[in-house]
Amino acid sequence: MSLQRRTTLTKFLIEQQRETNDLPADLRLLIEVVARACKLISYHVSKGALGEALGTAGTENVQGEVQKKLDVLSNEILLDANEWGGNLAAMASEEMETLFPIPSNYPRGEYLLVFDPLDGSSNIDVNVSIGTIFSVLRCPDGQEATEESFLQPGRQQVAAGYAVYGPQTVLVLTTGNGVNCFTLDRELGSWVLTHNNLQIPADTREYAINGSNARHWYEPVQRYVGELLAGKTGERGVDFNTRWIASMVADVHRILNRGGIFMYPADKRTPDKPGKLRLMYEANPMAFIVEQAGGAATNGVERILDIQPKSLHERVAVFLGSKNEVDRVTRYHHEEKK
Repeated sequence: MSLQRRTTLTKFLIEQQRETNDLPADLRLLIEVVARACKLISYHVSKGALGEALGTAGTENVQGEVQKKLDVLSNEILLDANEWGGNLAAMASEEMETLFPIPSNYPRGEYLLVFDPLDGSSNIDVNVSIGTIFSVLRCPDGQEATEESFLQPGRQQVAAGYAVYGPQTVLVLTTGNGVNCFTLDRELGSWVLTHNNLQIPADTREYAINGSNARHWYEPVQRYVGELLAGKTGERGVDFNTRWIASMVADVHRILNRGGIFMYPADKRTPDKPGKLRLMYEANPMAFIVEQAGGAATNGVERILDIQPKSLHERVAVFLGSKNEVDRVTRYHHEEKK
């Protein structure tokens, strides 16, 4: 790819704004600010032990999970980058108990930003890919945001994306017109379009699930994964490979590039909880991206993007990726309910 023919994130967004006329300037600027914040997070991740950012912070987040130093730092980077630009009414983070209103000394905009600042943080200290997930909604109350303002079904997202901090740092983005991937050119400091209009194959022979929890799964998941494990000797008649990174961004990115199904089901250990992953910070943005790439995403019963959130930190079961496999495991859940 020659320098003359490279399409940067800024150029891509401006061209989309001109061509489709459905990408407001404020939304474009917001996406660029989030992308710049991801560049800074990528820098700190890449420093590792040299940056003295490894290990725990000695605190817990609202979920009761021990925070890593990079969890806290990434959260601060996203807040600091986005609070002053005038594009947002408020922000919400997986790491904070309630919303973060834009300080009164800064102008406010009409959008809401929701993010998981560092997904897969259990992998930080062992140098495995981690990432940032974000989602953008319109503030229904103009510039006066409350927690209720955030509780919109995922189908109302106007943009969503994630960054993966791995051998390369990549940014995957949708604004409702397909899915595109940008790679960070570290020398130039630019996000460069490297994959456009990504499509997830409808069929796959790869699946991602934490198999150590098998004894706790409900029957539909036991049935489905049992078929995959049986391989050629079972009713599916083909062998499947399992992949599990314990970093949602890394697992979803693999699926986006070559197909597969990612599963994080509810289980019998906590029958009162509908799942583990967070609807607002993880499931909704990833479901939006996956659907825009031709895949499917459900909680085993209904489309994730149709779920009406009841709280900022609501949890949900997740089955997403190649459409035919998601449809199959969802059908097994419906059959179990009959």
